[in-house]
Amino acid sequence: MSQPTRRSVLRTGVFFACCGMTHIRLTRAQSSTVEALPVQEITQGIFAFAGRPEMMTEKNEGEICNVSFIIGEDAVAVIDSGGSVAEGRELLAAIRANTDKPIRYLINTHMHPDHIFGNAAFEGTSAIVTGHHNLPRALASRGDYYLQSYRDAMGSALMADIRIVPPTKLITGEEQLDLGNRKLTLKAWKPAHTDNDLTIFDEQSGTFFTGDLCFIDHLPTMDGSLLGWIAQLEDLKAIRAKFAVPGHGPVPSPWPQALDQEQRYFDALARDIRKAIADGVPMAEAVKTAAESERNNWRLFDEYNLRNATAAFAELEWE
Repeated sequence: MSQPTRRSVLRTGVFFACCGMTHIRLTRAQSSTVEALPVQEITQGIFAFAGRPEMMTEKNEGEICNVSFIIGEDAVAVIDSGGSVAEGRELLAAIRANTDKPIRYLINTHMHPDHIFGNAAFEGTSAIVTGHHNLPRALASRGDYYLQSYRDAMGSALMADIRIVPPTKLITGEEQLDLGNRKLTLKAWKPAHTDNDLTIFDEQSGTFFTGDLCFIDHLPTMDGSLLGWIAQLEDLKAIRAKFAVPGHGPVPSPWPQALDQEQRYFDALARDIRKAIADGVPMAEAVKTAAESERNNWRLFDEYNLRNATAAFAELEWE
């Protein structure tokens, strides 16, 4: 028999410590062939796992974003499924270690692989995959590319079970879902991080699940509209939440202070790009130094800032 890996030992220990598992739950978790994701109960009935501020790789199984689940009196809602079917299965194991209530909804906050690659793990649970009304089109357009482009980084074995599973319940504007005396308000936003960003607000606890409209520590990535994101920051701040579960960053985080870091970055990026445009600096040169003052404030700055600056230049030159 092979020895358990350091990762599995840490996972099991952290999971049991965070969740205060009873003997029954401990037995159930140990009997499973799939490790339970080491979630923590951040408030009554809400569990979350904080992803790593890294690129998706085979080693981390794509576990780079925050994933969560909410338990109501009648049912469960899952918020994002993670960056691989392996992670999705571990999330499902964590849910089953804490409740046997049916999983009614699997809510995807947007299209990016770290949030949706685990969807297939929930087939057979009867969960209704739910997302922004633009999400099916985005996945149809990008899905095959995602499956191909992540194969090298994630490895063929980890990618083998990953499929693009689009939502069947679409949100336009705002809509409430009821888990049994626990109402969730889902809101579809205008283009910002992507053109299919969805947030979830749990009225009972005052917890706001922002998806990738909020980044902390991990540099924000732009796949939608810088101007749209900046314009909606005040609307985001107006959500009367007690705390937030950001798409990337500490779980939980104070609200609306959780937005301060990315707002500062956006201000620097927009300021530097606008100055370069006004001075006639070519895009190829302008993007090399845009938002450089923010470098030491973020992880993955080198991986994403150049792309952000390029997208910002293309958008801002037409203001």
